[in-house]
Formats: sequence, C-alpha cells, structure tokens
Amino acid sequence: MQSLWTGESRALTKDVTVLVGENNGKYPSGNSLIVRGSAETVVIDPSVTVVAQGGVSIAVDAVLNSHGHEDHIAGNKMFPNARVHAHHHDLLAVQRMEGMLKVQGARPQERPEMTQIFNEQFHYTPRPEAQGFSDGDVFDLGGVTVEAVHLPGHTRGHSGFRISGGIFFLSDIDLTGFGPYYGDVWSDLDQFEASLHKVRDEDADYYVTFHHKGVIEGRETFWKLLDAFAAVIPKRHAEMLKYLQKPRTINDMVRHRFIYRPNVVSVFVDRVEARSAELHLERMRQRGEIEALPDGSFIAR
Repeated sequence: MQSLWTGESRALTKDVTVLVGENNGKYPSGNSLIVRGSAETVVIDPSVTVVAQGGVSIAVDAVLNSHGHEDHIAGNKMFPNARVHAHHHDLLAVQRMEGMLKVQGARPQERPEMTQIFNEQFHYTPRPEAQGFSDGDVFDLGGVTVEAVHLPGHTRGHSGFRISGGIFFLSDIDLTGFGPYYGDVWSDLDQFEASLHKVRDEDADYYVTFHHKGVIEGRETFWKLLDAFAAVIPKRHAEMLKYLQKPRTINDMVRHRFIYRPNVVSVFVDRVEARSAELHLERMRQRGEIEALPDGSFIAR
C-alpha cells in the first residue's frame, strides 16, 4: 500500500495484504485484508483505521463484511462505488441502522446512545444495495478465490473467508484471552462452540484475526491458540455455577461481571453480561445444574 495507506501492512502473498489496525487491531479498530486478483480486488472488513488513513491506494471492486458489527463495516463508506456483500443473516445490519440495532439487540433506552456511537465513532453508512452471500459461496477475483465459511454464534451470520494461497480469515474468532463474545440477542453459545470445532479443520499457512492476534503462522500454533480460546467458555460456566451456590438473579450476575472487568464502562456492558448469563443459565437448566426459584433467582443444585 502506498500514498493513501500510510499505516502498517503485511503482505502474506503477492495477492493478499493485511492492513494492520491501530494498536495491532485492538477494538475499536481491526485488521483488514486486501485481496487482489487479475479481474477484481476486494477489501475484507474495512476498519476505522482504513477510514482514518483515507482508504487504500488501489481501486476496490467489492467489500466483503464478515458480519454485521460496527467495527467490521466502519470503512464501507470509503468505497461508495464498490459492491458490498455480507451473509444473508446479517445483511440487514449493513443495509440500515435499524438493522444494526436489531442484530445487536439494543434495548429502547440504549438506542439513542448506540446510534450516536455507530454514527460518530464508526462512521456508519447505510448500504441498502448490499447483497447477501451463503456458506460456500465463492468470489472469483481472477486467479484468486475467496470462499465464505459460515461460522455462526458470534452473530447469526458471522463468517470466515478461505482465501486461495493458504490463508484463512477468522474474523471475530479472534483467539484473545478475553475469550468468545456471544453477548448479543442474535448470539448463540451452542453455535459458537460448533463453529470453533468446525474451524479447527481449516488447514492454512496463515490464519488472520480481525483483533489483536493478527497473523498466526502454522496450524499447530493456531490449534494451541484456538484451544485456549475455547476453554474460556467452560471456565466462565464454572465460575457462574460457583456464584450460584447462593440464590442470584440475572441482575446480580450482571453486576458481578463474568465477561468484562469491573473498570470497563460502556453502553454495551450490561446488555452483554445479561445475554451471556442467559445463555449459560439455559445450558445449566438443560444439564440439571440449577433450580429456578419463585422469586426469579437461580441456585445451583
């Protein structure tokens, strides 16, 4: 990248370049990809850093969004003449603000602040003409292909991309110590675990996460990071179950903080804590690990 891209970048092959986000792709930024074929060029998940850098130095024919979260579509505005694609299940978040709020499960009292954040910090630009893709759809760029791999759980439409030349884009299976995020209304804990199992079979030279880890070289290293990432789920479950040795409500669990550190302040925190607790409570109920009490609280058996 030259001229319009002055940030850090890393070429993985002659066709694929990682545009490294600020602070190594730490939220609210992320690591975007440019994939160039003989016929077309696509950008995958253009980040807020792409916006800050003024776009990229080459013509882009299409934008591929891995899912409908604000940080992954922030740079869509930089490519007004490019086609935009997202999985059918998350397409509404790319097309209009109302869809973005619906995907994330914004409560009525949260909607004004979240709308302001999406507009001002993430440059939200509706793309009503955006087109949907499905699992297995292939974008042929001319000598280079990008295949959509549906990996739901984070959102209903969350997808990775299998890129010819030995590259797999993991999106928000980001392999961080924070662990899997399934805190939206459209998140699903069982689906997330199934996606972690599915992606383990991907054989690539390079695995790329949108946040933090960035480029991971080699399958053995990928497996090690993936197993540690997946292990956060049962760890959270055990911590919640221990907390329920006394009767607790969901509001108690939200205040206790099982997902975020106590010092994190955001309009998203309580909603994410509540949704995550709901999913684990449902799992506990199915396993016979808890009892629901008449006052609306829960206690471990």
